[in-house]
Amino acid sequence: MLLKSFNVEKVNYEDLGRIAYQEAWDLQESLLRVNVGMKLAAGNKAKPSSVSTKNYLLFCEHNPVFTLGKSGKADHLLIQEDRLKAQGIEFFKINRGGDITFHGPGQITGYPILDLEKFKPDIHWYLRTMEDVMIRLLADYGLKGGRIDGATGVWVDVDSPRPRKICAMGVRCSRWVTMHGFAFNVNTDLQYFDMIVPCGISDKGVTSLAKELGHEVSMDEVKAKLVGHFADLFEMSIPARPVI
Repeated sequence: MLLKSFNVEKVNYEDLGRIAYQEAWDLQESLLRVNVGMKLAAGNKAKPSSVSTKNYLLFCEHNPVFTLGKSGKADHLLIQEDRLKAQGIEFFKINRGGDITFHGPGQITGYPILDLEKFKPDIHWYLRTMEDVMIRLLADYGLKGGRIDGATGVWVDVDSPRPRKICAMGVRCSRWVTMHGFAFNVNTDLQYFDMIVPCGISDKGVTSLAKELGHEVSMDEVKAKLVGHFADLFEMSIPARPVI
């Protein structure tokens, strides 16, 4: 058994509830700018522990929206933008990695704003650890989650002819400060994914916790489990009622 270090980093957790995508994006950008500004002011020779950056774990649900990452292809949106507007669905080209995905009600979208120099300055480690959080969450519900080489995120039935993605991930990192994050389908209406090529992958399916279990699941319960797994795997100290 691996022993944990004594360097447990404080992270402010906030459930933003239902929030417009642009508002959440603006909040992330503002928190990242403050942290990056502190690091620039301190200089490259400053020890990470001496810089007063703050870490955040933000959860929310969005109104229906498609987001296209920097490496995504516009033709992976399978519906005209004017038809999206008519259906009340927003569309954003954004500054994270990855391709196109959907956010909406019944999905937990998570935005960790973390100074990785206070954890581990390694994007590969960061993504794999975040995947481990989701795999542990699925195990809580008796489901086996897994990875597929070259396809960041978490899947179920990875050894079957048609695995199904349950959690998408895409991040941005500036001076080792992260933003964007993950989208975990809990009670998500999966019909929205028919309008896109999810994450640019056309030969695999998309699923939700509710679909796999055959019933709706408490969002609050899932959020609480997620917070616990983040705290454990990232060695975070998460106050009960933080304030941004």
